[in-house]
Formats: sequence, structure tokens, C-alpha cells
Amino acid sequence: MSDEEPPAGWTVEQRRQYTPADSDREMEYRTYRHDSGDLRVRVAPASIDGEDRPGYAITTTTYPGLEFSESETIRYVLRFEGCDDLARRFMTLFEAQYSGADTFDAALEYATDRTRASTAHESG
Repeated sequence: MSDEEPPAGWTVEQRRQYTPADSDREMEYRTYRHDSGDLRVRVAPASIDGEDRPGYAITTTTYPGLEFSESETIRYVLRFEGCDDLARRFMTLFEAQYSGADTFDAALEYATDRTRASTAHESG
């Protein structure tokens, strides 16, 4: 599923596959940008931000490129395909609630709450 077009309202900003020097496993990295330009969703190895955990992370960045931008990791998943599928679910949920700048925060909260793992299922 990871090679499909992104959900409506989103574009693939960057797509990359690479093999780290200390591994023989190919890793993937993908960023999506909402058509408003105000939200970026990144699916990348959890270790890319210094996390000492396996797998991939879904990270959102609000107002990317601006000095008041904020990033938040909302979910960790072991495999890229599963992480990308959840990121696409997040994007679909966000788009369903978003209808302009005045609904941005509510749409972000809605999608985040429904994508984030419950504490009963989050592996730590």
C-alpha cells in the first residue's frame, strides 16, 4: 500500500529508501504535506530523531519552516508499511475534519487522538 497516491488533500513531499552503514536492512523515509501547507506528516525510522527504539515513527509538524512550528511524534510502529498505513489513516481523518484555517487545531486533535496508540497497546 505504501506506493499508492496519498489521500485527497495531501502530496508526497519526499520519498527515500536507503541502507544505513551499520545495517544490511533497507530503511524508508517519507514525508507528506497537506495542501494548506500548514501540516507535514513524516514516516521515518524512530532512530532518526535519536530514539533508542526499533521501528518507525509518525511525526507531525505544524507550520513547517516557520519559527513557531512544533513537531510531535504520535505513534511508533515496527514496520514501515504499517506505519505508513496509519499515517494515511491520520491524513484521511484530518482531511475529514479540516475546512480551513479556523478548523486546523480541531482537525489535528481529532486525527491525532484517533491515530495515537492507547496506553494499553503502546509498547514502550
